[in-house]
Amino acid sequence: MNTSRSQSYRNIGLLSAVQALGGSSSSIIMSVAALAAVGFAPDPSAATLPTTAMIIGLALATSLATMIIYRLGRSRGLMLGAAIGIPAALLATLAVVLGNFYLFAAALFLVGVSGAFMQQVRFAAADSVDPDLKSQAISWVLFGGVAAGFLGPQLSVTTRTWIAGAEYAASFLVIAVLSLLSVFVVAFTRLAPTRVPGAPAGRGRPLSVLLRQPEIVTPMIGAALTYALMTLIMVAAPLAMVHFCGHAPAEAAGAIQWHVVAMFAPSFVTGAIIKRLGAHLVTAIGLLLIIVCAAVALNGISVGHFTVTLILLGVGWNFGFIGSTTMLATSYRPEEAGRVQAVNEQVVFGSSALASLGSGFLLQVLGWEAINMLAIPLAGAAILLLALGAYRQRLA
Repeated sequence: MNTSRSQSYRNIGLLSAVQALGGSSSSIIMSVAALAAVGFAPDPSAATLPTTAMIIGLALATSLATMIIYRLGRSRGLMLGAAIGIPAALLATLAVVLGNFYLFAAALFLVGVSGAFMQQVRFAAADSVDPDLKSQAISWVLFGGVAAGFLGPQLSVTTRTWIAGAEYAASFLVIAVLSLLSVFVVAFTRLAPTRVPGAPAGRGRPLSVLLRQPEIVTPMIGAALTYALMTLIMVAAPLAMVHFCGHAPAEAAGAIQWHVVAMFAPSFVTGAIIKRLGAHLVTAIGLLLIIVCAAVALNGISVGHFTVTLILLGVGWNFGFIGSTTMLATSYRPEEAGRVQAVNEQVVFGSSALASLGSGFLLQVLGWEAINMLAIPLAGAAILLLALGAYRQRLA
């Protein structure tokens, strides 16, 4: 697309702020949702179900969110998505005050729906800058997650007792404020216009044809496996630390915080690395780091082992996810963007939801070591697929 450099950087900066605000909301939920629910859950083992409801809401709404954004336009679509988070967060606050578990799960499901819109921020950035800035735009926007890694948990702790008799209720009230701020920030963006999928003019290739293109399918698989493996190990890690290895909850929280920082901190340079090495190689390096993180986990269960494992997992996710997104963002025509992105989001976050649902079960049945052993061949298979894709690209 043709746009001025100043406008490109403006979009990147504003969308990075949106990423920080949305990521902070997710961090709050990951930090305290289970702790809030355990007091009024029908059974303590069900305390993590509201968090899983959020992930399911995100996964189910990804295609619809993408299509709505392409109907309304990027800015208006993202504003709508952020706005959905306001009543959802208020409902979650009310659920905690009333001690209503099922209302709480429903509220977090709606928060996940709002999050489905926010996942389109990286594509909005890539499609609204000059072509040579695509990889940097994706990585710089995701760099906003570094702020979320620190801001979200800190806000949840600070506001924990603000509403008397309803511990953590105010933490969800904060999410409503963050969602409102996101609406205002998005309003100042000037994003590229969208083309309605299925419009009579400029339809592009049919979806059945697009999904037979290796340059489209390969990054989808790469992103899906990267996200699913990250979710599988990340969700299991704190449970393994506290309930299987006897570490303190504070130590588990510290390891997770470093993991979140590692997920987003490399984003400052990932785009430049992709420009130098290529998206295929950077994605493969990310998956290789996930293999290394699994190997570290298999060699010890100390706090240090868990922390290093989660840091490597975070960096591996960063390289794998941004590399895959960059590959996908350059594989389709503008008029095909809505359809391709909708399918990609469904595949990626559907895989993540399945990994989240299966993580606790696999930990109980097979154990922490088995989860990490499972990650190694899956990541290895994805690396081979990327190597084949790079070979085909070189031949072309």
